[in-house]
Amino acid sequence: MFGKEEIRAFLTERKIEFDWVEHPAVYTIEEIEALGLENTDEIAKNLFLRDQKGKRHFLMVIRGDKKADLKSLGEKLGVGKLSFASEERLEKYMGLKKGAVSPFGIFNDTGCKVEVFFDRDFLAMEKVGVHPNDNTASVYLKTEVLLEIIREHGNSLEIISFV
Repeated sequence: MFGKEEIRAFLTERKIEFDWVEHPAVYTIEEIEALGLENTDEIAKNLFLRDQKGKRHFLMVIRGDKKADLKSLGEKLGVGKLSFASEERLEKYMGLKKGAVSPFGIFNDTGCKVEVFFDRDFLAMEKVGVHPNDNTASVYLKTEVLLEIIREHGNSLEIISFV
């Protein structure tokens, strides 16, 4: 399982430039903002969702200041109704616990079943901040580097606009 230390080791071994911030456990964007960290506008909100039949699973990486309209998002993706996946599904597909949802969770998705959708707005930003599969730290790295990591792993990745 890829946890916090494995993520740090992966980034270090690959000589990927990153900033790492340890902090108390946080579960929401509001809790992260309350910590008074710099660059909170770069923080991603990560939603682990499923389709109505529970056959497809999605990771939505959205700017923290946006709301996700699950109904219109499901329509946009042509999958019908979307809902939050259970903690059991989160553990099964991404090896993560509630509050620690992260694009790095794909490392635990050995079958590349989770479809990743990334907010187009991050493309205009130099860096994106995500949890390293643990909600007691945040890691900031170049947006294009994170996208390349996802692509290299083999999960499907689509850049979309979230309203």
